[in-house]
Parts: sequence; C-alpha cells; structure tokens
Amino acid sequence: MTGGVDWLAVCREAAADVGRVLGELPTRLEREPRVGDGEGGDETTAVDAAAEAAVVRRLEEVAAGGAGFTLVSEELGERAFGDGGDGLRIVCDPIDGSLNAKRGIPFFSLALAVASGPRMEDVQLGFVQDYGSGEQWVARRGEGAFLDERPLDGPGPKERIEILSFEATRTDLVAERVAGMVGLAYRTRIMGSLALSLCHLAAGRVDAVVSLKPARSVDIAAAQLLVRERGLAIDLPDDPPFRDAPLDLAARSRVVAAATPALCAELYARLGSSS
Repeated sequence: MTGGVDWLAVCREAAADVGRVLGELPTRLEREPRVGDGEGGDETTAVDAAAEAAVVRRLEEVAAGGAGFTLVSEELGERAFGDGGDGLRIVCDPIDGSLNAKRGIPFFSLALAVASGPRMEDVQLGFVQDYGSGEQWVARRGEGAFLDERPLDGPGPKERIEILSFEATRTDLVAERVAGMVGLAYRTRIMGSLALSLCHLAAGRVDAVVSLKPARSVDIAAAQLLVRERGLAIDLPDDPPFRDAPLDLAARSRVVAAATPALCAELYARLGSSS
C-alpha cells in the first residue's frame, strides 16, 4: 500500500530538513521575498520555495532507492518520481501557515500525507510537524492518532463549542461570517495554519474548525486523518462527499470540522453562501 518504504521515517527526515532550511533563513529579510507563483495559485515566497526544495531532495533520495510515487505539492504541482508508484501519492504543504512563517510567528507546519490512491479516503498516513512548539502529529489509517508518539486518547472537542478556530481569515471574510456564529460558538481563535488547527481539534484543544475560503487537498490531507482517526467529523461542504475529494490542486472547498456531523452541518449553515 505504501511502496515498501518506511514513510513515517521519511516524513521525519523531511521535517528535519525543513527545520535546517528555517535556520538558514532566520528572519523576514530572508523568508519574505516573493520568488514566483505556486501551482496552487498563491504567491511563492523564499521560505516556501526553500522548504519545498528540501522535501523534494529527500523524496529524490527515496526514489533513487527504487520507489515510485507522485508528489502533489503546494508550489510545484504534480511530479512523478520513478514509475509513478501505481497510484501512490505524497501530498505536501511544505509550509502551512506561510504568512506566520515569513513574519516569524511560531505557528506553522510541514504537512505530509501518504495515500494509496487519488482520493482523500486513500490517505494512509498523515504527518504534521509544528515548527513553533516542536510537536509532531501523526495518524495511521485504522491505527489511531498520535502526538509525539503518544496516543491521542484524552478528552476530545466539546459538543458545545467553547472555542471555534477560524482559518483562511482575510479581515473581510471574518467580518462577513463571525456574526453568524454568535450563539453557537462562545469564543473564537484565529491562528493561521489550517493543518495545525485541525490537529488541535483532534487533541481537544479547540472544539471546531472552519476555513472561511476554499481549501485544497494539500491544506488538509495530512491533518484530516488525525481528525477522522479520533472519530470526529470533517466535511468539504462546497464539494461533497469528503471521502471522494481528489488529491490534487484543482478541487477546492471550505472546510468544517467538529465533534459531530450535526455540528459540522450547523457550522456550514451559519457560514452562508460562498463569496
């Protein structure tokens, strides 16, 4: 299913590689310059490009050992390694929370997912490295979710939303949507990394996550497995069903995640139509 490669070890090595890149680009002066536009449609900054290059170099080493797979990544799009791997896909966001990363706010991550096919349902391994806290989040399909190698088995999110985490938060989108959450969510957090916010949901640190603009597979493929392995609900309500969401850069939908499907439906209803 995963090509005979220890993909968790590869993810950890890639995370260390990106960590070294961050050390080589310590401030805004090095991280912030725009170097182009990614295949996902967003601008590519120096830190995005350097982080992705580090991951690609690590994957090239894996491919040199005989493995075949297709990489789907935020900046370069899709690239086949070896023979393409008979459906094996690596889905990567080299820096999830790029604005935080380039401004020096310690809440951003590397997100990597390993999938046996082209759909969200095919994700077998999810890996998220938090470069602020140093926490490492891992999920294996059917085997559970883990934080720093310890099972996530403590209290989950509350069914009455005490803390709602908004992501993809341009000021205008927050202004348009936050009033609709009054009476459903008691408090709001805006932290700046969708992958990490979903991990925090899996750990019960927040009670719901809403992306205010459409997300792509690279934004959620890794962290969604932690949410699902915890038995929680996550949906792409603009383009259902969730399990069939393609692991590519074309499909986009807003994201809602919470303790139950009913809460997800209520969150989406309060969001209103997509703008």
